[in-house]
Amino acid sequence: MHLTDIPFGVTHWPDVPTTEHPGERGVARWRTRQFGAVRVRMVEYSAGYLADHWCQKGHVLLVLTGQLETELPDGRTFTLRPGDSYQVADGAEAHRSGTQEGATLFIVD
Repeated sequence: MHLTDIPFGVTHWPDVPTTEHPGERGVARWRTRQFGAVRVRMVEYSAGYLADHWCQKGHVLLVLTGQLETELPDGRTFTLRPGDSYQVADGAEAHRSGTQEGATLFIVD
């Protein structure tokens, strides 16, 4: 990631419009800011959410609330709790996330 041409700014996340993205089950609600090529999101997964696709996009992801289950196609699974994060490069390893109780995430990609 290369951060350029981004002046200092403050984001008050409750003021950022929400878009809804249905999963295989449940819904993801995104609040998104775009800074050049860098996308920054506050994402809320509803209880019972499961992504409807295997994601190939690279991310740095931090769990703020709830519990997140992330699986890889080879069968590995990872449980992330508040304060846990993961990072993966574009095209490195597909991943899919879900949550039983719901979760709030901060994601940079």
